[in-house]
Amino acid sequence: MVKKTYLTVTAHPDDEILGFGASAFTLSQQGHTVYNCILSGNAEARLHRPEDKVLYENTCTAQQIVGAQPPVLGSFPNIKFNTIPHIELVQFIEAVIKQVQPDYIFTHHPSDLNDDHLHTSRACQAAARLFQRQSNIKPLQGLYFMEIPSSTDWAFPSNNAPFQPNTFIEVGEAGVAKKIKALSAYKGVMREYPHPRSVQVLQGLAALRGGQSGLLYAEAFQAAFQILK
Repeated sequence: MVKKTYLTVTAHPDDEILGFGASAFTLSQQGHTVYNCILSGNAEARLHRPEDKVLYENTCTAQQIVGAQPPVLGSFPNIKFNTIPHIELVQFIEAVIKQVQPDYIFTHHPSDLNDDHLHTSRACQAAARLFQRQSNIKPLQGLYFMEIPSSTDWAFPSNNAPFQPNTFIEVGEAGVAKKIKALSAYKGVMREYPHPRSVQVLQGLAALRGGQSGLLYAEAFQAAFQILK
């Protein structure tokens, strides 16, 4: 099996686990490499946010649980991505792409309720074309949108089409368990049922996506760009 490199680009600590945590564990167990780039590494405007050191430790622990590499953290201001010039977000992501040379990139869906997610998605889509502008970048094989419980599912109807899953990664019970464990490493992130970030909903969503795709539990994505070989 050819080993691949996967990169997620998300806005806030915990997004990478909510959208890709079970897949990160599954892929890393298969020998692939997973990097998580988090643009607002400090998430300073977050409610119930722990101290800087604790949040950083939480973030690193979550990566270790799912088998991802140490996190790549940006310092963009939480809930203020709309105030940042688009080019700055794009160039930061491009620098990460140059560094890790991913085969696949996963980012937010542009219709997410959270505005930071929208700006992350738009910037990532622009940065993902870097391989077509610079010959020293590994050709990208796929760009995918992920679903973030309590954001993607909470979005109201808008001009952007809603999340439409068409790509699934089988994660099994072990993958779901690791996802929940990694989310629990983030202080204050998990909630009681029926909140979307509860154990019951996360397990149910994985079961639903597995049922849709004929897999034993799954995480779902929407392919925005992919090359089939």
